Amino acid sequence: MEYEPIRARALELFAAGYNCSQATFAALAPSLGMDEATALKTAASFGGGIARSGGVCGALTGALLALGLKRGQCDISPEIKNAMYLRAGALMDAFAKGRPSADCRDLIGCDLSTAEGRAAALSRDVHKTVCRDLVAEAVRLVIEER
Repeated sequence: MEYEPIRARALELFAAGYNCSQATFAALAPSLGMDEATALKTAASFGGGIARSGGVCGALTGALLALGLKRGQCDISPEIKNAMYLRAGALMDAFAKGRPSADCRDLIGCDLSTAEGRAAALSRDVHKTVCRDLVAEAVRLVIEER
């Protein structure tokens, strides 16, 4: 997978209005065996820290979904499950490095679960000033994951 075209597609999707999780996952999915439309549907409820709850960043959630396509297994053995959790944990740690946390509300400084928080996010243009870079970073982490 080449970073630049996937990053560009993720940012194009995000700019078009898809949420951070959709943009991240849908840009990565075709290289991992899933069509873009299915990926957009799959990640639709994860934006804003999962349904605007402010939890885990949607870009990171999209990256974790992509990691599942890239490295996931149907084997339920404890060893296989543990290996996947270790990969996912490493991706989460890399994403959160140098940031206050991996939670949307901490990353953007707004609570999207309230009308006031959504208005603050809009007035501060966090989609362009914060989230856009998080989408690009999430894409990079999945592509570079070994």
